[in-house]
Amino acid sequence: MQHLIKHGLILAGICLLGWMPAMAQNRGDSTSVIHILHADTLNNITRDSVQLARFIGNAAFRQGNTTIYCDSAFKNSLTNQLDAYGHVHINQADSVQVYGDYLHYEGNTKMASLKGNARLTDGKVTITGPELQYDMNARIGTYTRGGKLVNGQSVLTSREGFYYADTKDVYFKYDVLLVDPQYTLTTDTLLYNTDTKIATMVAPTTINDGKTVMYTTSGYYNTETGYGNFGNRPTIEDSTATITADNIETDKATSFSYATGNMVYRDTAQKMSLLANYGKVNQAARTVLATQHPLLILERDKDTLYMAADTMFSGVYREDTLTAPPIRTGMESLRADSVATDSLQTIIPPADSLQTSSLPADSLRADSLPHPTLPPGTLRPDTTALTDTLPARKAPPRDSIMAPRPLQPDSGLVLQDSIPQDSIQTTPKDTTERRYILAYHHVRIFSDSLQGVADSVYYSSRDSIFRFYREPVLWANDTQLTGDTIFLHTKNQQADKLVLQPNALIVNEAEKGKPFYNQIKGNIITGYFAGSALDWMHVDGNAESVYYVRDDEGGYISVNKSLSAAIDIHFQGGELNKVVFIKDPEGTMYPFTQRPKDQMQLENFSWQIERRPKSKYELMGTVNNE
Repeated sequence: MQHLIKHGLILAGICLLGWMPAMAQNRGDSTSVIHILHADTLNNITRDSVQLARFIGNAAFRQGNTTIYCDSAFKNSLTNQLDAYGHVHINQADSVQVYGDYLHYEGNTKMASLKGNARLTDGKVTITGPELQYDMNARIGTYTRGGKLVNGQSVLTSREGFYYADTKDVYFKYDVLLVDPQYTLTTDTLLYNTDTKIATMVAPTTINDGKTVMYTTSGYYNTETGYGNFGNRPTIEDSTATITADNIETDKATSFSYATGNMVYRDTAQKMSLLANYGKVNQAARTVLATQHPLLILERDKDTLYMAADTMFSGVYREDTLTAPPIRTGMESLRADSVATDSLQTIIPPADSLQTSSLPADSLRADSLPHPTLPPGTLRPDTTALTDTLPARKAPPRDSIMAPRPLQPDSGLVLQDSIPQDSIQTTPKDTTERRYILAYHHVRIFSDSLQGVADSVYYSSRDSIFRFYREPVLWANDTQLTGDTIFLHTKNQQADKLVLQPNALIVNEAEKGKPFYNQIKGNIITGYFAGSALDWMHVDGNAESVYYVRDDEGGYISVNKSLSAAIDIHFQGGELNKVVFIKDPEGTMYPFTQRPKDQMQLENFSWQIERRPKSKYELMGTVNNE
């Protein structure tokens, strides 16, 4: 009995010595007092002249709404500090749990410093690190010697991290890495909200989802939905293309990216760049729609081609077919015999690529897109057809352009592939990506060897042919070329062959600045290039010519006006050199001074030199001061 009384007196003395000074010091703020809830053993020790209370075995303490558990602890009642060891656990209002092997706790400031397997969690987010500080007043968790945050399937690591428990914001610094099953993100500084799962970029950042890589220095990215909005010239790249603009919005769910301000879309495989103030890119379908002053650059080894228009669209052919998709159209003007099958077959891109939703209201005119009757379910605006300007005409000769293939009798205007079925089965599939380009309204092209204008242009890398529609005009050196439709064949990235049909007309300025024009017209004109210059041309069908003849000193002698079934025209150094009448020529030679001036222009003659682009800078919208 005396032993129990003695033990009780010792325990009471320890409690009085341990708690009375703290109560006196914090009499006005009882929430700062650290209360002892439990310990297996309690005693007093003196360490460096400082009296400490020592708690051993299942120690538990409480301060306000916070409970601290540990294996053992030392408490300095004068400074209101606690040092806890072994299985440390802090429970703050059942909302934030903090763990560690060692805890130093400042009771007056409510600042907890943990070491050894330090961990903080709010039930959804877990932060771990070798060292962790937790401010219970501000509810901010901090690590400065490396740490990791786990939020669902997302894992973020960095050298420094600051977690705001109330707002669920995390501020990461230095060597930041976010790893998710769908992507990885690397940066030096990152803001991240664990509720919204939105990452805010304030430093150079790379986001890699395995298919595309995004580079940005500012903006935000919803790591859950895959939607991002980036500024300060971000870049998105994949295996063959890159997008750069002042601002890019990207949506992984739809595969669309929207580029605003000085967009540059570059297809590295095709050596193609598309510049515009606005672009819409489908990265899954590999299509791009560019508006607001688009400019296309097709890089060539010696003669790069520049093309400008109101609107441009580019896509790739599906690899599951050997030919372009079948085309149905209700337009009477696009007849089977009106143009070669290879051009008809590819003039309309795959139906699933012309998606034009979500465009700015001012970025696309109502009459700017082709208007074929596409397969059911295809989204397209109700607009004027690109091809409604092609008049009905007879098929051109096979040697000038491919003849039409037969049509399937029960399918409207669906083209039938003429390749035998057994060859399709045995021929290895060409997996090379083929891209097509549509440019419509006010198209202008410029290269050192060739310039031109048209309302609409279609190009396919499958056959390397440019198709010019609606009042097209091309210029090669001093020669002007016109026709209802113009086909420019290229080979090895250079002009190879030119086909004008019908109402083809060649005009050459006989003397610069004077109204003397050599002219040749016919049903179809086919021209051939040597290098980058016109070498010779063949006129087939109702060939007519007006040709000025000069003497050796350059003076005019006569004017020859003739009619023939066919004509060959030869060029030298890009200049008209010789005209050869092939069959049944009929003509009249007029002395130059007696020429009937009213007969010196063929039907449909038009000299349109004012429409000719003068430089690539003109297409870029800048003034060439050279």
